[in-house]
Amino acid sequence: MKVAIQGIKGSFHHLVATHYFGKNIELVECLSFSKLPTLLHNNKAEVVVMAIENSIAGAILPNYALIDEHNLTISGEYYLSVRHNLMALENQKIEDLKEVYSHPMALLQCHEFFKKHPKIKLIEDTDTASVAKRIQKQKLKGIGAIASTTASEIYELKILATDIQTIKNNATRFFVLTKSENKHSVSANKASIKFMVSDETGSLAEVLTILAKHHLNLSKIQSLPVIETPWKYAFFADFIFNSYADYFNALEEVEHKVETLQVLGEYTKSKR
Repeated sequence: MKVAIQGIKGSFHHLVATHYFGKNIELVECLSFSKLPTLLHNNKAEVVVMAIENSIAGAILPNYALIDEHNLTISGEYYLSVRHNLMALENQKIEDLKEVYSHPMALLQCHEFFKKHPKIKLIEDTDTASVAKRIQKQKLKGIGAIASTTASEIYELKILATDIQTIKNNATRFFVLTKSENKHSVSANKASIKFMVSDETGSLAEVLTILAKHHLNLSKIQSLPVIETPWKYAFFADFIFNSYADYFNALEEVEHKVETLQVLGEYTKSKR
């Protein structure tokens, strides 16, 4: 199976791909989230693994927009416990580092650690593992990377500090995405939908009441602006259910209360 990820081998997306599909996959590396949907539509990948939210940094809104814009189907999810490590070439110490590069999310999640090392300049980069690879390939001294232990093993870097994330219980949720038009699965127990309500008092509350009435447990709701209509918002919601019939009946009722309703995917809930 061809699995496209944001990043390269050793990245957290790579770890999710192997945990979810196993190691017998063909990895399609891509340094930009925005280019991932194109890989699907051009048949260069069968599925895409994409981070969607982090327990510290929150939702990755541009990725919600990508899923919506390219009409991708959510076929699964995976929660990864993210442990950030500071690494550099052998025979380097933290005191030797002048700059540390990593993905913006990784830098954000480790800001408290670097308050203790104010002389180190933090610089955003495209991917955690690609920095580790560059350090090893170019033998860059005085430069550090924030990445996974897998990246340190692949690119033969020394870990100078482990678990440097501010909140130790740090996790990221990933979506498994396809271009399949069949978004329904009667074996599912979780779903993601997009809907828009009228600009009337209580319109959103009415939708949420219907979901609760049919025993659907709302696990997340996220608003996103509708670009074509200023001050208009679409809502992206995830919910868990025990009965597919309850879910089906809830959507039928909701459909009559909203302006638009779209099922983004039905899938099996992942363990957090």
